[in-house]
Amino acid sequence: MIDAVIWDFGGVFTTSPFEAFARFEKEKGLPENFIRTINSQNYETNAWALFEQNAIDMDAFDEKFAQESKALGHEVRGRDVIALLSGDVRPAMVEALRRCKARVKVGCITNNVAAGEGAGMAQTHAKAQAVQEIFALFDHVIESSKAGVRKPDPKIYLMSCEALGVSPDKAVYLDDLGINLKPAKALGMQTIKVTGAEQAISELEAITGFELSA
Repeated sequence: MIDAVIWDFGGVFTTSPFEAFARFEKEKGLPENFIRTINSQNYETNAWALFEQNAIDMDAFDEKFAQESKALGHEVRGRDVIALLSGDVRPAMVEALRRCKARVKVGCITNNVAAGEGAGMAQTHAKAQAVQEIFALFDHVIESSKAGVRKPDPKIYLMSCEALGVSPDKAVYLDDLGINLKPAKALGMQTIKVTGAEQAISELEAITGFELSA
């Protein structure tokens, strides 16, 4: 039996920022997956990691990211990347969340930054409002920019389970990044790598045993 479903936010409830990264790279004539390559270098101490833990502000992130990207051959300002983070809401995932909430506890663990309007890093007021409406559905939310700890640190998954009052082996965790799923799985959680709404919902239905689609 599952007592809780814990979700990532970006790339799960919203379209993946990687799609926006790809468009940006193409427009700027950058190598494919260049932004993801920058973020994968020294991933525990790079500009992205520090910003998600609120250890540096936007100005420092903008400069540090520019330095890191320049070292890899192409300068990209951090502010330009932050502007790409706000995806479009996936209504089917929100419906699945509502149905899960009716039966089990629901939580969210999101690596985010103190930029844009609100926790979802939205670049418009309308998107920020939509994000807040989704956040209000969760029993508990952990934001890396407020908690000072980020995925894939195992501590953040344990914090979520403790807040929800569940054992890791009674929880399911959904994320679009494999690196964030590994520690959750190591703690005993069942995991789902999200590649799209239909796929994720189907796998979650198989684990929970109840219908999640409208």
